[in-house]
Amino acid sequence: QSEKPLGIVTATALDAQRLIEEIAWFAPGLRVCLLPDWETLPYDQFSPHQDLVSERLATLYRIQRGDFDVAVVPAPTALVRLCPAAYIAGRTFLLKKDESLSLERLREQLATAGYQHVTQVVAPGEYCVRGGLMYLFPMGSALPYRIDLEDRDIETLRTFDVDTQRTIYKLNEVRLVPGPEFPLDEGAR
Repeated sequence: QSEKPLGIVTATALDAQRLIEEIAWFAPGLRVCLLPDWETLPYDQFSPHQDLVSERLATLYRIQRGDFDVAVVPAPTALVRLCPAAYIAGRTFLLKKDESLSLERLREQLATAGYQHVTQVVAPGEYCVRGGLMYLFPMGSALPYRIDLEDRDIETLRTFDVDTQRTIYKLNEVRLVPGPEFPLDEGAR
């Protein structure tokens, strides 16, 4: 194992997945991340699946922070231009338990980061506010979060099941990465 992270480019997405499974078998202590392919063609009429975008953003955040030992990237994915590192860094923020929070400011941050306000949270990149509760499904997260607010303080952070709405476990902090993978503001266009 070297001191620097290693990037590996594979021929296909299937090869990348197989390599990750093999690395886990031979070197389980290595922190491996995969930059998945969008699984769409350049001029398709539909967008990549939201879960793929979520996983890509989580991986790009990890790569930017150097929080990995091996990054595996399929060759077709490596040929596509990535968003600027400053985009992810500027639109990523943390929410911590017992931290003071302005709900209006958080809504502005979520809008800037590309999150959608919905009536019920079911997919990554969505949020909903109901009284002193905020439901939030961050990009790059496997589960959504319920944030209990008492006045201006975050009382509890909990994950919950989308179908049953039952709490799964409590947390001390939540990391939010941007909603879309690319900036959609006027300067970026």
